[in-house]
Amino acid sequence: MLNNKTILITGGTGSFGNAFAKYVLEHYNPRKIIIYSRDEYKQFVMKNNYRDYEKKLRFFIGDVRDRERLCRAFDGVDYVIHAAALKQVPACEYNPIEAIKTNINGAINVIEAALDCNVKKVVALSTDKAANPVNLYGGTKLVSDKLFVSANSYAGAKDISFSVVRYGNVAGSRGSVIPFFKDIVKNGGRELPITDYRMTRFWISLEQGVELVIKALQESRGGETFISKIPSFKVTDLAQAILPGCEMPQVGVREGEKLHEIMVTEEDSPMTYEYEKHFIIYPHYSWWGKEKVIPGGRRVPEGFEYSSGTNPEWLGIEELQKRLEAINS
Repeated sequence: MLNNKTILITGGTGSFGNAFAKYVLEHYNPRKIIIYSRDEYKQFVMKNNYRDYEKKLRFFIGDVRDRERLCRAFDGVDYVIHAAALKQVPACEYNPIEAIKTNINGAINVIEAALDCNVKKVVALSTDKAANPVNLYGGTKLVSDKLFVSANSYAGAKDISFSVVRYGNVAGSRGSVIPFFKDIVKNGGRELPITDYRMTRFWISLEQGVELVIKALQESRGGETFISKIPSFKVTDLAQAILPGCEMPQVGVREGEKLHEIMVTEEDSPMTYEYEKHFIIYPHYSWWGKEKVIPGGRRVPEGFEYSSGTNPEWLGIEELQKRLEAINS
């Protein structure tokens, strides 16, 4: 599906953009991949890391806040992966207007530019924090998700679809707790602070995140929210996997932090279907018809919730250690 296609990634110099570009270049033969971001130094570093693919990669400096620049970048693009966002919860709390400009206004700009430039498919990356949000970052991403789903009703006769992919912090990424714990150990620390002993999280690798986006590109018909079936872990078990026998002082839940990650809320359950390796939340709008349900799934029970705290699949300390080793290798 990606062979001979032009793909653009907003925020493409981040962890996801690097992993997605590498995966596509190794498994497909795209016409080109455009990295759209505002940090020229990160583009310089990424370009040097992909010297073997320099004929396939293009680097476009721009901000999703700039609709005119997006229209220039989207010219001739088949697929857009929207990964650009302000993601740090404390930064968004302290700079709410900036978060809105990037995460909400930026989403509007991406949608309008895609419609005007005849892009075929747009997949927007979401977060567990958009499900029943308790912080501003989650609130802005909830609005962004709604915008991308509703964008399908603006398409008219255009051959374009918009869908969403939702997952939590990727294991080992800058947003996860893993590098925070590892830095403490690296600096000689013997205690790993836990905000709450009950806290759980989902585990998803970068490759799994990339594969879910490709599935959305392949299967989406417009309006779906794709969610991977992935295992959960206790944060206390993660701490013991990183530093066995360590002390774990409980320091209290931070502002805007949840005890458990939620990917599918009870309110979404009437429109959620379960597939072998993922869930899909379908739109609940008059313009969407049930004929668009992708075959092979079944509706989840009413009141279903997909939470890291009640997930049937769990990772113990030994399995976490194996996965941590895989991240480091």
